Amino acid sequence: MQGAAGSLDGIINTVSAIHPLLPLINLLKTHGKLVMVGAPKKPLELPVFPLLLGRKLVAGSAIGGMKETQETVDSAAKHNITPDVEVVPMDYVNTTLERLLKSDVKYRFVLGIGNTLNKS
Repeated sequence: MQGAAGSLDGIINTVSAIHPLLPLINLLKTHGKLVMVGAPKKPLELPVFPLLLGRKLVAGSAIGGMKETQETVDSAAKHNITPDVEVVPMDYVNTTLERLLKSDVKYRFVLGIGNTLNKS
């Protein structure tokens, strides 16, 4: 992540769990945009100074809450519609970024962070 700092124009954040935003904000270039489409049940901490100093924006788009998302997933399951994804572990993220740069991507990358989250 440190090697990719300041390298992205935008991020669409689909995470609906409590998570830190600073690592994502740090990935953005000056004038970069972080678009929140996931809706955690509790408010997230938003560090303001990296936004101000980097002239970065945080925006949101209401694509649906947990109920609508579950209905979509249930409908997809009912009709046997499955996504093409490649789940990559956190320790593979640098290689994943290199693959993105080389256009070596067949499926959507999903960063598997479930086992890395702080349980406290």
